[in-house]
Amino acid sequence: MNQQVQDAYIVAATRTPIGKAPRGMFKNMRPDDLLVRALQSATSKVPDLDPKLIEDVIVGCAFPEAEQGLNVARMAVLLAGLPQSVGGVTVNRYCASGITAVAMAADRIRVGQAEVMIAAGVESMSMVPMMGHHPSMNMDIFKDENLGMAYGMGLTAEKVAQQWKISREVQDQFALKSHQKAIAAQQAGEFRDETTAVDIVERLPNLATGKIEIKTRSVNQDEGARADSSLASLAKLKPVFAAKGTVTAGNSSQTSDGAGALILVSEKTLKQFNLTPLARFMSFAVRGVPPEIMGIGPKEAIPVACRAAGITLDQIDWFELNEAFAAQSLAVIRDLGLDPNKVNPMGGAIALGHPLGATGAIRSATVIHAMRRRNLKYGMVTMCVGTGMGAAGIFERM
Repeated sequence: MNQQVQDAYIVAATRTPIGKAPRGMFKNMRPDDLLVRALQSATSKVPDLDPKLIEDVIVGCAFPEAEQGLNVARMAVLLAGLPQSVGGVTVNRYCASGITAVAMAADRIRVGQAEVMIAAGVESMSMVPMMGHHPSMNMDIFKDENLGMAYGMGLTAEKVAQQWKISREVQDQFALKSHQKAIAAQQAGEFRDETTAVDIVERLPNLATGKIEIKTRSVNQDEGARADSSLASLAKLKPVFAAKGTVTAGNSSQTSDGAGALILVSEKTLKQFNLTPLARFMSFAVRGVPPEIMGIGPKEAIPVACRAAGITLDQIDWFELNEAFAAQSLAVIRDLGLDPNKVNPMGGAIALGHPLGATGAIRSATVIHAMRRRNLKYGMVTMCVGTGMGAAGIFERM
């Protein structure tokens, strides 16, 4: 039976601050608790919406094990106090897990199978390291170097830098600008609308009294941006993935902890509860590329997402291009001819951090609120993905 596609609207979009891993402000905070905070904050922003109408909660997570395992989506639904009728499912597309969750939630609404959905993302790289605690790879991926599947992320960035002839100096300049833009945005309060404060509870022994003192502090700002970053300090850093390489810790994304959540509804629900839409979800695309140059993935996904949305590339006003590495970001910008002024105007993952599976949801909140503040029409969230993929999602301000 043919069914007309309906629109999916975002009525709430929020995120926690992003903490540095593994020794940052969220080093002792469980990722499911971060996700609970994001879910509770998102639902509090639409108090007139009956939470019993939420069909499902789709949560992106790149390494769903240990503290963020056991179907962290459903666990967080229950811990957040949402009705027990609300489902929960965890999805994994590595760095694109969060934006994939948004796309999946939107699709359920667009095909008429749901009226209210939550999309979210969570990752604690402090508690669950890159590759997880017990990685176990199929040994066949090492048989043929051309497969590229066995390459570490840093080596793929080195290959992009080599093939696209992106110098160390240019990468460091890009990294410095990311920090400068992030600091300027923080000082201007531009992240305020999208960020939900998180209370951190610390239990410290008092040696004088022999008792445990409990202290609580509230954090509401991303931890990674450095006001003291400079070309000189970046130039001192040694390559970390190849002896004679150009990719350093300074021109790569930061390992991070964080969570984000969005509430999506149908037009019927908008009218029923008199809700104000922040944005409309327009399209999503994912495309594969050779794994050894996985960073170029957005170059293939972005044009497809634009075609699906029925708009041209130059109509996009704001690109949240995840800065996995300066090298791959610069390659994508160069090959697609993107206007650098439209790319990460408030800094990117090099400064703000990249909590893997949470990033897509977090940066969706960023672009949605930024478009409203600056009266822009179309925004995109896009990133490269491990094993050779690119993903892109487009939002329209309402």
